[in-house]
Amino acid sequence: MTPYRDINDEEWQRIAPLLPELRPRSELRGRPLANTRSVLNGVLWVMYSGATWSAMPRKYPSYQTCHRRFKAWHESGVLKRVMDELFGEASTELCSMMEARMRIHVSAEEKAARAEASSSTKKPANYGSSSTSPSTPPAVPSVFSYAAFYKRAA
Repeated sequence: MTPYRDINDEEWQRIAPLLPELRPRSELRGRPLANTRSVLNGVLWVMYSGATWSAMPRKYPSYQTCHRRFKAWHESGVLKRVMDELFGEASTELCSMMEARMRIHVSAEEKAARAEASSSTKKPANYGSSSTSPSTPPAVPSVFSYAAFYKRAA
């Protein structure tokens, strides 16, 4: 892969129609909207460098703005189209690396379902059972499993 550089005017002319137009705020309060081209350059910098969002150089808008727009562009499929237009075949590798780094938030219902599924697949420990084979030692509860209980109790 080539080293990262900001997109030039010719590349911007090709991809500008792919990016959704952000409507300006109706109120005159708050910060003005960040420049879409500089936000895209910040997003591309993070994708290329593999650095964290908070490590973005100051020449780009705030990392919170870049990350928020990155998520919106990724979920809508805009980022994939932009990457295909800019980088062709290399875009697949960059997008897959970013997807691997993305956190996936799991709802409480999904967590409960996963916990229930994993507990139903575990076998109960046979303490003092004579049916265990002599080659495998009986399962003994770990001391560390009790420490988590006392940390919550304090």
